[in-house]
Amino acid sequence: MSLKIKLLCVALSLAMLVPAWLGATGLTLVVALVPLMLISASYSDSMRDWWRMAGWAALTFVLWNIATIWWVWIAAPIGPITATLFSTFWNLVGFMLYHYVSKRASRALAYTLLACTWVATEYLYTSAEVLSFPWLTLGNGFSRDVWAVQWYSATGVFGGSLWVVMCNIAIFEAVICRKRWSVVRAAAVVVIPLVVSLVMYWSYEPSEKSVQVSVLQPNVDCYEEKFSGSEHAQTKNILDLLAQTPSSSSVALLPETALPERLDDDEPLQGEVMEQIIQAVQSQHPNTMLVTGATTIKQYDSPMKPTPTARSAWGGYYDVYNSAVAVNADGEQKLHHKMRLVIGVETMPFTDFLDKFVDLGGITGQLGRNDKATVFSKAGVKYGPAICYEGIYGDCFARFAREGAELMLVMSNDGWWGNTPGHKRLFDYCRLRAIECRRAIARSANTGVSGFITSRGDIVQSMGWEQRGVLTSDVEVRSNKTLYVEYGDWVGRMSLLVSLLGVLYFLAYRIKRKNHLVA
Repeated sequence: MSLKIKLLCVALSLAMLVPAWLGATGLTLVVALVPLMLISASYSDSMRDWWRMAGWAALTFVLWNIATIWWVWIAAPIGPITATLFSTFWNLVGFMLYHYVSKRASRALAYTLLACTWVATEYLYTSAEVLSFPWLTLGNGFSRDVWAVQWYSATGVFGGSLWVVMCNIAIFEAVICRKRWSVVRAAAVVVIPLVVSLVMYWSYEPSEKSVQVSVLQPNVDCYEEKFSGSEHAQTKNILDLLAQTPSSSSVALLPETALPERLDDDEPLQGEVMEQIIQAVQSQHPNTMLVTGATTIKQYDSPMKPTPTARSAWGGYYDVYNSAVAVNADGEQKLHHKMRLVIGVETMPFTDFLDKFVDLGGITGQLGRNDKATVFSKAGVKYGPAICYEGIYGDCFARFAREGAELMLVMSNDGWWGNTPGHKRLFDYCRLRAIECRRAIARSANTGVSGFITSRGDIVQSMGWEQRGVLTSDVEVRSNKTLYVEYGDWVGRMSLLVSLLGVLYFLAYRIKRKNHLVA
């Protein structure tokens, strides 16, 4: 295969990989790996050719990252560099293992390892507590094609990744074999899941129970106003939006870190701004629960560092949390701490190791976190308050559903990335989370995309970039648990197990062959 053809194959792969993350259809993914597999087939089993193939694969995956997550640079220049390095590494693990095995064992084993190892590495990258940015998980590519992946309610997003790789394998087989049966098989692998999804999509019946929810979009500039602007002006902005909110709404939702003051984590309903908001809610919306994002601080009396994320000050220690606070809620649960933190901005990796050499307690961005999904309730309905980055992780949403959440509230601040694909895709990923858990979603962004999503993944209303206002809608309430909610990322776990077994089988096969025990 000539250099020009290999470059053409890389270009074709990019042409199939990139559209899903720029707002076009994700169905192009079903052939995105085929050009790379064709390059692989052109090489021998020598180590020199292995490194050549690794170069072509790395080039493709690096360009894929650059073309789709470049906008992270606006908020944190180190972000896209780090994400590209780690994402490319995990992609190479799966693909290069396939390339190596395909030259030394049966195609069936090579294909099995490609499919399972690719999904397993996505699962490991997603599950990691540090250095996790699973934006380009293949299953996420269908965030604008929700009609095609309704079965995510059983498999989660990793089921989509597995399907994509299987489609690529089947189409590659059809290309190189050119037999009628291989073409029919490839068509079946692609079409059958689509048909199943369409049946689920059109047979979907919304819940008869619903509540009225309002989402508020303040449209505050993150760099000029949000954290350095007038506290009075931001408070007035919130109060004006509350005045526009119908008093019949059961919930009024503000975005992530909407409040311009830091709250006491032990007494989150105290504070000058909070007192004004509580007064407005009680006078104008006595039957409404206001849920808002806020920064909370928890102080410790302990002379010893109580948590790995604690900072030292005032002769003691304290933690800073990115939190959701409920005003006028039923019960005692009125505070939720963000479970998934943004790497480099909200959390530093390897703090336990680095703390041995330098005190990280005072580094900006080292926030506290916990693993508990707190559920708010109002008038007999339970709400899951997810915060921004948690919308990328299906298991975060599933935790809320396991705790009894019947409707999801998402708070976000998407203004850090400007008017780029970033804020649009983050909203779209919530559509996949809605399908996985079969929970309707009300989403409030500081600016970006606020709106409502049904449990089928359809957008009901939305408010776009640099718009300010209030949206109100009746949102369905559901309490049933999907297979995904019950078992979480079981496809990822099973893929990891099969990958390990496949590698062990390959090693045993090679040992037997080396000892002339097999032909």
